[in-house]
Amino acid sequence: MFLATLALVCISVVMVYSASALVALERFQQPYLFVTKQVMWAAFGVALVSLVMRVDYRVYRDDRLIWALLAVVGFMLIAVLFSGKVNGTRRWFGIGGFGIQPSELAKIAVIFFSALVLERRMHRINDVGYALLPILLVLGPVLALILLEPDFGTAVSLLAVVGIMVFAAGLSYTYLIGAGLLMVPVVAFVLIQAPYRVKRITTFLNPWADPLGDGFQIIQSLIAVGTGGVLGKGLMAGVQKLFYLPEPHTDFIYAVIAEETGLVGAVLILACFGVIAWRGLRTSLRAPDGFGAFLALGLTMMLVLQAFVNISVVLGLLPTKGIPLPLVSAGGSSLLISLLGIGVLLNISQHVDTETGAA
Repeated sequence: MFLATLALVCISVVMVYSASALVALERFQQPYLFVTKQVMWAAFGVALVSLVMRVDYRVYRDDRLIWALLAVVGFMLIAVLFSGKVNGTRRWFGIGGFGIQPSELAKIAVIFFSALVLERRMHRINDVGYALLPILLVLGPVLALILLEPDFGTAVSLLAVVGIMVFAAGLSYTYLIGAGLLMVPVVAFVLIQAPYRVKRITTFLNPWADPLGDGFQIIQSLIAVGTGGVLGKGLMAGVQKLFYLPEPHTDFIYAVIAEETGLVGAVLILACFGVIAWRGLRTSLRAPDGFGAFLALGLTMMLVLQAFVNISVVLGLLPTKGIPLPLVSAGGSSLLISLLGIGVLLNISQHVDTETGAA
């Protein structure tokens, strides 16, 4: 797991520079702006992993710590709604030239809280009022605040992660099917409230209907992936990043990787996330207690689901979402939270039964 994570971080530094140099030069007259920040965040993040993996994960099983974290997250999610808009959304605080995204920290806080509740109440998991109401009372306001930014993709991803944790705790299929049916009108209402979300879905179904407008983004992404071939065009030799792909160093960095390193590089990224998924789920299954098992599952799904959504968007398999590729896309908040999750996972893996092995 550590080697796969380190490989993704190293790839991130190289590809962020390749994807952002001309954009940074054009916008800020500083070709090394984004890669310099990414190197700083990566160095700090790797140091964070080495520290967190030495902290016994059971110290997080503290009500005061988790409630304090939730309080901080709640304050940040409310405060960010009063910040200035960036690309039509309010998702970041600007501090000293760096952006901090509260919704990233919210994912960690909710996963920790859900793991704590599920460990204590999974013996009555089908008693919804007893086992799941506390989680819903925390998850609901957090999702609402994230949707107000607006950040539909992160809200849905967080809901899916918690849903998987609850499913793993043994919740009856009846409740899961019922919850799914209830979510249909809720999701439909959220989509209708924002016309641009409906437009994204129609564009996803037929991007060629408006190739120079709404369909431009996904078409350019598919061109980048398709022209990469097996071995790619070579580092720095990609074309679609030259102001065809919007934000090529963040949401669509996988398209740049596919164009410049080809099928080989694209599969390498998938393999690294596959290793993280494998070892993370293995750690969850062999954790010494319920808290460790649910925490490992939640953190693994946080990384893997986000990677799945991002790559699916780049390949035209899902409607466009503003979700970065964890551990690879430019951005300090996403990188640090992802590495924090990896550090906790590595610590949990050190406590599994020595007869069954570690991650």
